[in-house]
Amino acid sequence: MAANAALIGFDTVWKSYGQGEAKVHALAGVDLAIQRGEFVAIMGPSGSGKSTAMNIIGCLDTPTAGTYSFMGIDAGRLDRNRRALLRNLYIGFVFQGYNLLPRTTAAENVELPLIYRGAPARERRDLAMQALAEVGLVGREHHTPAELSGGQQQRVAIARAIVTRPTLLVADEPTGNLDTARTHEIMELLTRLNRDLGLTIAMVTHEADVADYAERTIRFLDGHVASDSSKLEVA
Repeated sequence: MAANAALIGFDTVWKSYGQGEAKVHALAGVDLAIQRGEFVAIMGPSGSGKSTAMNIIGCLDTPTAGTYSFMGIDAGRLDRNRRALLRNLYIGFVFQGYNLLPRTTAAENVELPLIYRGAPARERRDLAMQALAEVGLVGREHHTPAELSGGQQQRVAIARAIVTRPTLLVADEPTGNLDTARTHEIMELLTRLNRDLGLTIAMVTHEADVADYAERTIRFLDGHVASDSSKLEVA
């Protein structure tokens, strides 16, 4: 891969569902690029194509036509198993609903991606403790989700997403279940991880104040990129 190649690239990406008159184009020839280290917010109304784009970015889905490249690899042409390997090695996910195992401690939840990688128990625990410290949860390692606030649960989910040191973090409405104060805490945390770890973040949100934390905002409408603005350009 060339040194200046984008981490994520859409080249005339289409995603269609259905057949004949029932065919719907969720994405209609989208071109975009996201560079390593960027923090990008993706917005748009329901049916705009933003969720479809994020599923492709996260290697959870593939284009109907066009090319999706990730780290210089034509990820859209990989089979299901190879895309799963790509996700396991390079992509972390954070969701609105936390998705924590309820009867499992914070540390054990964070260890899960390392278990899938076959990491030894001592290494898993050490890395989990480090990740929990990075999200500000020292002293909460042995708490179960029921013993943690919503904001703390989302911090555990973020620790789980970064414990493998992914290249890309995909965040789908990461503050959707949080109040205003916890929302800003989580967004400050993501901003710090982007800055300090060089973590590339692609985040879907419908909240403008959340999107403001990102350095760039891409808005989808009717399967197209309606706007793509950067704070650096504005400055």
